Parts: sequence; structure tokens; C-alpha cells
Amino acid sequence: MSDDKTKELAAKEMSVEQRILRAMRKTLASVVRDATPRPGTSGFLSDDTVEQIKSCFELIATRERELGDALGLAESRPVYPDQEQGAKPVQITRKKTDSTTH
Repeated sequence: MSDDKTKELAAKEMSVEQRILRAMRKTLASVVRDATPRPGTSGFLSDDTVEQIKSCFELIATRERELGDALGLAESRPVYPDQEQGAKPVQITRKKTDSTTH
């Protein structure tokens, strides 16, 4: 298998893994949201279960970071529509020279 094909296959596999991790993170967050007790009531999750959930979130975040680093996404940041660009385009014009001096 050529090197390009290997890289392409690895990127597809990472993409699938990223989708799996995202789905797991969102599902786990929904479970936590649904299981969070209302003010004044006690929760039904044990302290051990809460710690296991935190550990799962840490593992998911660590693997997502590793995949992002492997794909070169570590430096990329989200850009919002109303966010000012880091670099602003500047129009550069040449100063007209006096043709009689030459």
C-alpha cells in the first residue's frame, strides 16, 4: 500500500474514532445532565460513579487531544463570525516619483 493511501486510511480511521468519541462525550454529558439532582434534593449516583464519569471525560478529552495533535489541529482555534481577524489587510500604494529627477 502506498504511503498516501496509508495516510488517507489513517485519517479516515481517526475521523471515525473522533465521531465515536464525540458521541460518547455528548451521551455521557446528557446522562450527567439528566442525573443531576434539582436544588434541595439528593442525587442517586454514588461518589464512586461520579468519579468514574469524571475519569471517562478525562480519557475522552485526552484521546481527542491526541487525535487533534496527530492531524495538526492543535493550533487551530474556532473563529466566530463577529470576531475580529488577527491580521487586517492593508492597501499598499507606491509613492509617485518625480520623473524629472532622473
